[in-house]
Amino acid sequence: MMRVEEIETLPRSGLESIQLKRLQALVQRVYHTIAPYRAKMDAAGIKPDDIRTLADLRRLPYTSKDDLRDTYPFGMFASPMDEVIRIHASSGTTGKPTVVGYTRADIDLWASVMARCLNMAGVTRGDMVQNAYGYGLFTGGLGGHYGAEALGATVIPASGGNSKRQIIMMRDFGTTALLSTPSYALNLADAMADAGIGPGELKLRVGVHGAEPWSINMREEVERKLGYRALDIYGLSEIIGPGVAMECIKTDRGLHIMEDCFLPEIVDPDTLEPLPYGETGELVFTTLTKEALPLIRYRTKDISRMFLEPCPCGRTLIRMEKIMGRTDDMLIIRGVNVFPSQVEHVLMGIDGVEPHYQIEVTRDGSLDVVTVLVEVSESIFSDEIKVLENLNKKIQAEIKDILGITCKVKLVEPRSIQRSEGKAQRVIDRRTL
Repeated sequence: MMRVEEIETLPRSGLESIQLKRLQALVQRVYHTIAPYRAKMDAAGIKPDDIRTLADLRRLPYTSKDDLRDTYPFGMFASPMDEVIRIHASSGTTGKPTVVGYTRADIDLWASVMARCLNMAGVTRGDMVQNAYGYGLFTGGLGGHYGAEALGATVIPASGGNSKRQIIMMRDFGTTALLSTPSYALNLADAMADAGIGPGELKLRVGVHGAEPWSINMREEVERKLGYRALDIYGLSEIIGPGVAMECIKTDRGLHIMEDCFLPEIVDPDTLEPLPYGETGELVFTTLTKEALPLIRYRTKDISRMFLEPCPCGRTLIRMEKIMGRTDDMLIIRGVNVFPSQVEHVLMGIDGVEPHYQIEVTRDGSLDVVTVLVEVSESIFSDEIKVLENLNKKIQAEIKDILGITCKVKLVEPRSIQRSEGKAQRVIDRRTL
């Protein structure tokens, strides 16, 4: 068996050879064990033996979240339930939850890819890892936990919430690495400031943050307030959880995809035609090594692009750019497509603005009206009315110039926007109220 270091530095031809063998085995397995896949492939006139090259991947049907909901709870499982040792599920806030199953081999795979991600972030056996992702049906907590343990690091299973206690643990236990959503990292920064604890009093060296899109400017804010290197991790429950892709400490451009396990594509979200490297579109994954819930061409709804340029770290794995948003989070304002992360990028470049905001969408007759609620700093909020008015106009102008949309801006006092222990709720849609 090849070592991780060998797999991650293979020439393209070697990696593609592994991918093809695993893809062919996957298609054979799902065709014979998962009735919905067999029906889809039969309808498309595709048989497992038709997959002879990686290019044949595009002949296979797509899978969506609706497929998982329509077969709720276990209809897409390829393994018998007596082999499934773990269940995770989405919150189900937009319908039936999507249910994910894991065999023992799947759990080991998950721990392995998460350990690889943490290794890319420079985490080692000697690190004290504080895991502030939520434990439970959400995959973040246990995914990060098992990965850190597989790496040999010491894990503090802090979970989310109780920010004051989290800060005390960081100081007393000597935490060197923090795992959390980026918005919760900023929440912890506020708790540090409240407690009068500066970054220099902690041993934090790196933060591994994911589960929500976040801008480059927000990364800089996290690094400034917490005094460490902030890196992006990507994953989704349906594919395995966190551990699908990870930034490395050698570069801040792009996340290495564990493509020996997860075969990536970028497709046009409207036509579903595959796009070449460098083009922006919807990220699609095929799981090459999962047992309980293997997925073929799963549409993530996440927007990114992929590129093959060499990385200073020496890994040859393809990289994807930070997620810029989701097709289902996208707002269409007078014909302009806008993602919350784009609004965030504008706000974080303006002095006096805190890294906390919400976008409210209402309707005035037949028109959608967008209002951006923006927290301002203590010094700005307590300043003259004219200062606030000028800041409001500046934000509106910047959004108009950069994003091409007109919106209302409402400046609010510090700490008035509700904080999240997990994924931050950036868009409040009031059109149905």
